[in-house]
Amino acid sequence: MDEKQKIIKEHKNLINQIKKHNKYYFSEDNPKISDSNYDKLKKKLIEFEKKYSFLKSHGSVSEIVGSTPSNKFKKINHLIPMLSLANAFDKNDMEDFLKKISNFLNFKDKQIELFTEPKIDGISATLIYERGVLTKGLSRGDGVIGEDILENLKTISEIPKIIKGDQIPDLLEIRCEIFISKNDFQKINKKFANPRNAAGGSLRQKNPKETAKIPLKYYAYGLGAVKPMLFSSQSDFLKKINQWGFSTNSLSKKVIGLQEVEREHKKIDDIRSGLNYDIDGLVYKVNDLKLQQRLGNTSNSPRWAIAYKFSAEKAVTIIKDISIQVGRTGAITPVAKVEPVTVGGVVVSNATLHNEDEIKRKDIRIGDTIKIQRAGDVIPQVVSVDFSKRNKSSKKFSFPSKCLCGSHTKKEFSKSTKKEDAVRRCVKGYECKYIAKEKLKHVVSKEAFNIEGLGKKVVDQLWDLELIKEPSDIFNLNYKKIIELEGWGDLSIKNLKNAIEKSKNISLEKFIFSIGIRHIGQENAKILSSFFISIKEFSKLFDNKLRKEILKNLIELDGIGETQIEAIDNFFSKQTNIKITKNLLNNLNILSYTTKSKNGVFSNKKIMFTGGFENMSRSEAKSLAEKNGGKVLGSLSKKLDYLIVGDSKPTRRKVDQAKELKIRIISEKEWNKILNS
Repeated sequence: MDEKQKIIKEHKNLINQIKKHNKYYFSEDNPKISDSNYDKLKKKLIEFEKKYSFLKSHGSVSEIVGSTPSNKFKKINHLIPMLSLANAFDKNDMEDFLKKISNFLNFKDKQIELFTEPKIDGISATLIYERGVLTKGLSRGDGVIGEDILENLKTISEIPKIIKGDQIPDLLEIRCEIFISKNDFQKINKKFANPRNAAGGSLRQKNPKETAKIPLKYYAYGLGAVKPMLFSSQSDFLKKINQWGFSTNSLSKKVIGLQEVEREHKKIDDIRSGLNYDIDGLVYKVNDLKLQQRLGNTSNSPRWAIAYKFSAEKAVTIIKDISIQVGRTGAITPVAKVEPVTVGGVVVSNATLHNEDEIKRKDIRIGDTIKIQRAGDVIPQVVSVDFSKRNKSSKKFSFPSKCLCGSHTKKEFSKSTKKEDAVRRCVKGYECKYIAKEKLKHVVSKEAFNIEGLGKKVVDQLWDLELIKEPSDIFNLNYKKIIELEGWGDLSIKNLKNAIEKSKNISLEKFIFSIGIRHIGQENAKILSSFFISIKEFSKLFDNKLRKEILKNLIELDGIGETQIEAIDNFFSKQTNIKITKNLLNNLNILSYTTKSKNGVFSNKKIMFTGGFENMSRSEAKSLAEKNGGKVLGSLSKKLDYLIVGDSKPTRRKVDQAKELKIRIISEKEWNKILNS
């Protein structure tokens, strides 16, 4: 299995695990894993997506915020989404964060002032004040929609119900973290597993009188909607609201540069065990609110803030065996079976070995004593081998050259890295039963058909009974046989039928993602659906001649490159894939793509950039174009409306071609004038 295939499989699997544990954490206030294990999971996904851009098209950790609100409370939309933070785990991550900020803002040697605050391990909530009166209180929920927990929040006496002071905004949205102190938790610990669980459970009581029995505290840490805006910086905001009576953390302070970031991180890490509340890291924010606004957000995280976590737990164990797993893209992944060991409060018995090259590089062998750390809540990773404890008779691990199905494997050549991939892959596709089964799990996943009740274990069960072998079989299940199985009854069958029936109506972008074209993830699927618009047009890819013409046009799309185009061609060059896709289509109603037009000076216009800009990066320029309704293309064609030309080293060929095609050329000076108009 080559490295890319292994990463794609593991990436999807870990995303599903994050969503599952988000539900435990945000909706049920009953986390099943430690925070450090959860952070390691997110870190691994982020590293994958950073290193391999194609992974974002398979669904991204950046799209996940919180969990769907429960039905216990009334749902309310947040005025501004409550985004989650990206994580940093070491000095290199923080250095990377600072570089990204500087590059986005086009700051060359200028250092940016940051504001740092302890990251409280509690429950996030938002308080909304209208003319100084507390009118709404929401849980995070999924980041967009929260739960109305106002009456429960009012039981926290320290939270101001009416703001008294000067210059109170007409609208003020304050983000805060609700927690229980360590001392108070000791008095009630028989009822709850940990302080966070106690805080979450208390806020989710239907009866506020029950909430009032728990000694909840809070710290205000951020702002959402504010009208009129009275603050110039994060430090100014916290100083002002503290004067108005809000609790803010006294350990917060301003820092400049990586050296001060590291010094503050070490200082707080050294004293955190003595604090009367749990923290798992520090949050670093760009202090200037105008710069925060310029930096904006990714799909779920602000570019201007990051959580710098404290070190994760490690453990020592012994490798009993090394086995092989096959992913839906054919990736062959080696897994170490280890003596069960507790890491961060969770007992683990497997550790990923990543790929053949990783085993060779670390010289990992059966019988070795190893150090492992949690790289995710599904499976940890091997950090190092203790060679001093190695048996002299141990032998190097011989990586199999064949898939579990018996087919030969190969390492692909990556056009992007110009190197051979580290991961071996089985190339048989659906003809490999191991790949076929994993592809089924992808089809039913939340990001694809989202068939509740048809999880991985159920797919394994139905596969073994030969009730499903390809995606279309899902819509023709033999329920008479299923109901005879242990654990199945009339209600579970009814729920499964309803979930499958509901999934028949699926958007074009989800369908494209679901069929499992290599290198085509969720973001790529969105881009492709906006190009094809309807399943009728997409189905033209089945025809070899039509496909070649269509693929020539795809290069115009920003976000679709040579790798994706080649992957689409390879997928539909195989008759088995076409047959299986057609069989699936016969059971579905594919909803055509609908545009969500944004108002702005570039509404419904196709734009391309060339050259550098004096006052902003290309990334910021692209972001501004999209905010103003434009669609940024990756290559120049007659469909383009504007070519925006920066003053610094524009590509002359593109400018000349635009003139030939009579495309309007906008200079950097005109661009700035349009944006400021």
